[in-house]
Amino acid sequence: MRWPTPASGSTRSSRTTTTSTGTRASAGTPPPPSTSEPPKRSATSARSPSPRHTPATPNASAAAPDHPRYPRPPGSTTRPNARNPHHKPHSVTTVSLDLKSSGDGGKSGYGQSCGTNDLDFTVTSESQAGGYYLVTAKAKSGITCYLDVNTPSVSFGSGADGVASPVGQGGEDPIKLTGSAVAYTGISPKTTKSNAGKQFENVIIAISDNDPNPAELKLPDTANVDKPIVTNWSTNRAETVPVIV
Repeated sequence: MRWPTPASGSTRSSRTTTTSTGTRASAGTPPPPSTSEPPKRSATSARSPSPRHTPATPNASAAAPDHPRYPRPPGSTTRPNARNPHHKPHSVTTVSLDLKSSGDGGKSGYGQSCGTNDLDFTVTSESQAGGYYLVTAKAKSGITCYLDVNTPSVSFGSGADGVASPVGQGGEDPIKLTGSAVAYTGISPKTTKSNAGKQFENVIIAISDNDPNPAELKLPDTANVDKPIVTNWSTNRAETVPVIV
């Protein structure tokens, strides 16, 4: 459909609008762009985020009552765990050790069995019973020990024929050695009447057969050895004269 054309000489009314700036504009004309900037929001007017609400957590150690099975010890500020009341608080025990060292290998030296290296030995030659060697044993300085084994292990050389047999005389068990206390044992190097034998200038002595530190002692003279014997330890030297009964 075609609209009728207005008659000549007639004018079309135009609608006008008023913009926010006060400028009148016709309906057919778009309003001019605004040159004003949008209002700025002040820093104080900006909406700050609200803090997150965190519920207060009560002190479980202070608020929890004493558990009937695990009450708080007197004077203690630690209570059972509120979530796990059966959990006992940790306790710490302090142990103080006072270790006394002696002058020999750091041994405390009290109540121990004597080892060969705990003792000092001296050997003298005696004329009784056809001649024998008297061995005197004394604890080293700072050591207190006991001769638990009654008979010492004695040998001349490393051969089996040089091992002294015990005769079982004298002896007391155990013997305490400390300070000036001493113990004696007698060694007879030869118990046969023949001229056979081997000569030695040293004797090997140990507190027991399995002692790892035997002592080798220099003899005051050369010994003619044939079927040697040894007595038990004794605090009385008269009991240590070796004889075959």
